[in-house]
Amino acid sequence: MKRLLALPFRYRPWRPYCLQLIGADLVGTARQAALDDRTHLEAAIDWLCRAQDIREGQSDQGGVSAGWSFEDNWLPSYPETSGYIVETFVAAEEVLSRPELRSRANRIIDWELSIQNTDGSFPGHFGEAGSKPVIFNTGQILHGIVAGATRLDRPECAEAAVKAGHWMVQQQDEDGCWRRSVHNDVPHTYNTRAAWALLRAGLLADEPAFVDAVKKNMSWALSQQNEKGWYATNAFVPNVAPFTHTIAYAIRGILECGLLLQDEALIDSATRAARAMSDAQRADGWLAGTYDENWQPKASYCCLTGVAQMSLIWLRINQHTKSPWAADSAARGIQYLKRNQRLSGDHQPHDGAIAGSAPIWGGYSRFEFPNWATKFYADALMMQMADIAIP
Repeated sequence: MKRLLALPFRYRPWRPYCLQLIGADLVGTARQAALDDRTHLEAAIDWLCRAQDIREGQSDQGGVSAGWSFEDNWLPSYPETSGYIVETFVAAEEVLSRPELRSRANRIIDWELSIQNTDGSFPGHFGEAGSKPVIFNTGQILHGIVAGATRLDRPECAEAAVKAGHWMVQQQDEDGCWRRSVHNDVPHTYNTRAAWALLRAGLLADEPAFVDAVKKNMSWALSQQNEKGWYATNAFVPNVAPFTHTIAYAIRGILECGLLLQDEALIDSATRAARAMSDAQRADGWLAGTYDENWQPKASYCCLTGVAQMSLIWLRINQHTKSPWAADSAARGIQYLKRNQRLSGDHQPHDGAIAGSAPIWGGYSRFEFPNWATKFYADALMMQMADIAIP
């Protein structure tokens, strides 16, 4: 009860701009007509650019603000998500013919390399001094570092990727699970998305130890899947239903590792989970914020971030197997996101962004426009428009 009473004072929703955003969800004006893919993509990329520019002149300049929230307004640059936004800027440079996005990707790389620890890891949280490194965060930054080596022609990124990969391998337990240097000091199946980055680094640098570590992690992750395709040990904290966001993280990591390793067991595992999520999807594209082990929704709000991620997964499955159910679910998910992207053209914090949840007070990333929601949405739009994979 105390926590509930404290929420208004934490988020201060009575401020005029916050009331405007809440009111838009209450009366339905936050949901708009879906326009063409390019219009929505341009708005999303412009928002990510503004989130990067807001940090100019700060010690974390070059990175992308973690987003805008009721609680703190524009947040510091987030190393974890800035890392995989590199891939988004690189792809958008080609899809939108915007060469300036290449320099933006390079600015992120410059900042990430400047904060890499001597042991190869990267700081957790917002990269502040003393923040402990985390496997997941380092893995997501590693995705961007690999893009720097392969797409931005930066050889120093290959060296940084190897250093990060060795650190990740050293933290791994023998059964393939990461239990050290993890969020909340508990294991997470969704670290498969970090394993995917480790695999990419291993293949790039011809590091067999990285590949072996990934195979062990995949074996552990598959041991967490039940007969209905749901993965256990997959929430931020134990004994709660995982967010659709982390469910999608786990599925994407397993799927992409399966594709890179040509391992049908991994592809089948990810596809089974993705098909179950498709079966749970509403006709309008909505997905619940959380799901239990029977794929029953445990939240009444939509996790927009998870819808974007699942749309990416469905698109990837369709690219691989030409599955009509996957193509249909992706299309419905993207349409739902389009209707929930707030386009006002006034460069306010909401303009072009995707909120963490719909309504905005939902339990995932409450009262916030996290940069990763807009990143995954932009990726899904580009994959739908150009039939490409990102990364």
